[in-house]
Amino acid sequence: MHFFQELFFGDLPFLRYTVLIGLISSIGFGIVGSVVVTQRISSIAGAVGHSVLGGVGLALFLQRVVNIPFLSPMLGATVAAVASALLIFLAKKYGREREDTVIGVIWALGMSAGLLLIAKTPGYIDLQGFLFGNILLLTREKLILTLVLGAVILVAATVFFNSLYVVCFDREFARLRGINVELFDLGVLILTSLTVVLLVNVVGIVLVIALLTLPAATAGCVCRRFSGMMIWAVIFAAVMTTGGIYLGFSFNLPTGPAIVFFAVLLYILVASGKKLQQRLSKAEK
Repeated sequence: MHFFQELFFGDLPFLRYTVLIGLISSIGFGIVGSVVVTQRISSIAGAVGHSVLGGVGLALFLQRVVNIPFLSPMLGATVAAVASALLIFLAKKYGREREDTVIGVIWALGMSAGLLLIAKTPGYIDLQGFLFGNILLLTREKLILTLVLGAVILVAATVFFNSLYVVCFDREFARLRGINVELFDLGVLILTSLTVVLLVNVVGIVLVIALLTLPAATAGCVCRRFSGMMIWAVIFAAVMTTGGIYLGFSFNLPTGPAIVFFAVLLYILVASGKKLQQRLSKAEK
């Protein structure tokens, strides 16, 4: 009860920002995560997520060493994520290298470049916050940015849902219907990159893949329709983030790992319940 008292009546505005950002981010986690799980592109999401550290490191270096104050870590993360998504798309369409090779290069380059740039940047930098999330230090400005990014993802998924559904499950049929499949691939990668930026705030770079896939995987246990999977994934993402924030606040734990730990427990519980239900149904027959 202490958690809810502080949330609704206490003098801790950062806690309210934390819960609100977690709930708003759940829209992106659920919608984009469903697409990522359906198309089996979690490795691409991982590469984009780890490339974010390169953008963060470059932004901090230019901000403090070259004295360019408007280059915030969030801006650097967004630019790096979108640029990585574009590189993966171009390599997949025009490149001669294997897609998994390109993904591995971007993954490694982003992490190494980011760590090198941060090492050469003067002043204190909360590296652990970028790697594992620091949602308890989020601000009103980040809440507004999260709201904007969440709205972009929701509008895009609503407007292009039918075409996205066809592309996810039958690409050849989508081409026969005149849908530009490559353009939708690019759109999915860009939406994934924006969602990854949200994830960096919530659980950090290292745990990106977990929160992008676990809500959708959990939703797949209770629903088979694509639209229903998205809705349930948003609900599960909201429960996972709020439950993890509760664990972090109540037991003085790092919030990012607490969210992922709670998400894994919820996934195991739902998946086990589904298997138990299937066995009982077979036994009755």
